[in-house]
Amino acid sequence: MTFDRRTFLGTSAVAAASLAAPMVLADGHGKPRVVVIGGGAGGATAARYIAKDSKGAVDVTLIEPTRTYYTCFFSNLYLGGFKEIDEIGHSYGGLAAGGVNVVHDWAVGVDRDAKTVSLAGGASLKYDKLILSPGIDFVDMAVPGWDVSAQNAMPHAYKAGSQTELLKAQLAAMPEGGTFAMVAPPNPYRCPPGPYERVSMVAHYLKTNNPTAKIIVADPKPKFSKMALFQEGWNNHYAGMIDWIGEDFGGGSVSVDPAAMTVTIDGEETKVDVANVIPAMKAGRIADLAGVTDGNWAPVNAADMSTKADPDVYVLGDASQQGDMPKSGFSANSQAKVCANAVRGALTGSKVFPAKFSNTCWSLIDTNDGVKVGATYEATEEKIAKVDGFISQTGETADIRKATYEESEGWYAGITADMFGAKA
Repeated sequence: MTFDRRTFLGTSAVAAASLAAPMVLADGHGKPRVVVIGGGAGGATAARYIAKDSKGAVDVTLIEPTRTYYTCFFSNLYLGGFKEIDEIGHSYGGLAAGGVNVVHDWAVGVDRDAKTVSLAGGASLKYDKLILSPGIDFVDMAVPGWDVSAQNAMPHAYKAGSQTELLKAQLAAMPEGGTFAMVAPPNPYRCPPGPYERVSMVAHYLKTNNPTAKIIVADPKPKFSKMALFQEGWNNHYAGMIDWIGEDFGGGSVSVDPAAMTVTIDGEETKVDVANVIPAMKAGRIADLAGVTDGNWAPVNAADMSTKADPDVYVLGDASQQGDMPKSGFSANSQAKVCANAVRGALTGSKVFPAKFSNTCWSLIDTNDGVKVGATYEATEEKIAKVDGFISQTGETADIRKATYEESEGWYAGITADMFGAKA
């Protein structure tokens, strides 16, 4: 399927139509209340759709600490010089104009018995339904020698914004012929092709600005998403620059020393100029505080994204453990529409449609050299299950690759409008 802004906006997983039915009031307090924590691809979409499709019948509050949301998807293109940082930043004004009560604060606790959310500023919010879309946090000491206190010396840049800008600045400051090292994450993690698109974008930048520089990738996995496509592209565009060290060659035995700026791979220490350390991941902390995770991720029911622990708490996107879907912005947006439809139905009696999901992940390897992978999914009793899929092929023509990249640009315009309520 070919995507542009308008076709994406027109392919919602659920229809906006509803059936006339009496409002369901949990405790006679008036409008049903939905609190959404996290304003990314999952949370912003869910908040917007519940507010829009309920036509004011549901009180929707979105809790998000940042006033500008920088998308992780397309942040690699900023590193490569294809985007400016402002192009991947989005405000919440459109959501507020669409009827969502946007509160810029940190959620610091959930009382599921009392159905309340505590905020860092001291407020306590009541809910009938709670939607968590907190993204990811990192597993402590997943990479020996690294924790979040070292993120300025060795950025992860896997939460977009200041970390992305920092990594770009470090890249620009590399000495001629210097070494860029990446420590790639183990499965499962946010955006499976993301580290390898990043390698491509870093290589693109260095090819233009520092052509004798080297890139080392230490990877704990024996293979990765779109591996043949990336390796073909690296050979075509960046021959001799990138050294990928997989599990079989010691990529899973890595430690770092941020003070000394060294990376040790299978016992061999290397001095580097820039180190992008992407550790193992888990659900954002509020999901754990809510008591809905297994210690890492939040198991959910495929039909509506409600948690296994509590039918009135839902978890979307990266934080969820749902089955076959990758952790991606497209996945979170797709899951959010299913969840919004189910939540609105439970609170107002409107029609609930069968859950259908889709995902596509685009990656840019070099100028106009775009590739993609994607699939459709359905809800089963056990999980979100893959129905069918597609992937770009090695050896495609330049015209096909250019069209794939242009398709990704159309999708980005469409999904951000879908998330934040911009005009189509």
